[in-house]
Amino acid sequence: MIKTASNLDNFPDFELTIGIEVHVQLTTATKIFCSCPNATNKDPNSNICNICAGYPGSLPVLNKEVIDSAILLGLATNAAISHQSVFDRKHYFYPDLPKGYQITQQYEPVCRAGYVPIRLEDGSIKNIRLNRIHIEEDAGKNIHSSMSNESFVDLNRAGTPLLEVVSEPDITSTYEAKAYLKALRTIVQYLDICSGNMEEGAFRADTNISVKKKGTDRLGTKCELKNINSFKFIGDAIEYEIERQITIIQNGGSIAQETRLWDTKNKCSVVMRTKEEAADYRFFNDPDLPIIIIDDQLIEEKKTMLPELPNKKFERLCSQVGLAPYEAEILVEDKNLATYFDQARLHTQSKQLVNWILRDFIGYLKENKVSIAECKITPALLASIINMIDAGTINGSAAKKIFEMVAQTGREPKDIVKELGLEQIDSIEDLKKIVEEIIKENGQQTEQYKSTRNERLLGFFVGKAMQKTGGKGNPSTITQLLLELMH
Repeated sequence: MIKTASNLDNFPDFELTIGIEVHVQLTTATKIFCSCPNATNKDPNSNICNICAGYPGSLPVLNKEVIDSAILLGLATNAAISHQSVFDRKHYFYPDLPKGYQITQQYEPVCRAGYVPIRLEDGSIKNIRLNRIHIEEDAGKNIHSSMSNESFVDLNRAGTPLLEVVSEPDITSTYEAKAYLKALRTIVQYLDICSGNMEEGAFRADTNISVKKKGTDRLGTKCELKNINSFKFIGDAIEYEIERQITIIQNGGSIAQETRLWDTKNKCSVVMRTKEEAADYRFFNDPDLPIIIIDDQLIEEKKTMLPELPNKKFERLCSQVGLAPYEAEILVEDKNLATYFDQARLHTQSKQLVNWILRDFIGYLKENKVSIAECKITPALLASIINMIDAGTINGSAAKKIFEMVAQTGREPKDIVKELGLEQIDSIEDLKKIVEEIIKENGQQTEQYKSTRNERLLGFFVGKAMQKTGGKGNPSTITQLLLELMH
């Protein structure tokens, strides 16, 4: 086990505490309280109506699909589904909040407790407890012009449905924070309720960080890192905060409760606003929205809709399929890639499958900047190539050539093999004649090999034989013949 290095290693007398609030932007067809499409639009204020724009007198109507998504996420994170929950108004002024309040769930959230399992560096499992999952609406977006020193408000995002997942302060390292966020993002992607795209703001994390001396019961003063759009930057920001906060404490200072932003260019956190005391949001139940009643029948119905979740898939790929943990982890982190692997296994049980996917298939996607859905190498076609390798019909060199042609054309591999005459020469008689010729033609190297048994010289002979067969000889058969004839 290789432990991930951290700035915390330099301060053995301190420990880190992290709690994370994640906003999961749902992929429902419409917004949370109106019929406006839940979609991004480049034209500002073009996807709004009286309700999401906060016109006086307009009444919200709850989108049932939001409740369905909340139940699914609650079940997937081992949470307790509330049989009754309500909406509240959170009052504050901000230009992109047209009503002057946000509709959220402060007192009776849709889900309580639960946990998300993460895999630690030593392979063990740690459960990160959840405090709650609640439903709320998103605000609009402020756009600030550096040219004219003006600010503009785009309300297209107003009313977008969100699930806020609030963890307990169970996270004690940068590694755990990133592992938790990756695990949660993978879950919402597997449930197909959120794209998980961090750059577009569909999966946003507010990370609350504090440090304290070991042996101290009381938690340190927390600072919140807000609006960081990648796992790497979140990790960098936590590492910076560890050193910043501990250094202040060691120098006799105290930590101010602040919301901070991450400056990716200068690699430091900067103050966004201070929080000297809790804000008074004047929460009260929203009188325009009904109480949400969720009965056992609906919960049981949603349980039947749960897919194989990431953690279970990881366990299956390791225990039943026999993949190495790092192989399974790469597949599981990408829902589409994991699905591709499972579909390919319907056509081949070859141990080579995972290598071809992680090496050649992923490499092709990255190099050509295509998605799995766009790629012409279907799971069945890749399996066909691999099956021909295992059957001895083609060798590895020919397989790579066929792979490239299938990727470009989507044709059947067996048709390409016949058309180009790529069938592997596996006849011992034919190959023996070629090997004997090579041994005679390279007498000096033959004698040298016989006296030294040098592996590189053996490779030299195999290469010569492959040249004579036009790359179609079976390397294993050629090697065996060379060993027999030069014993």
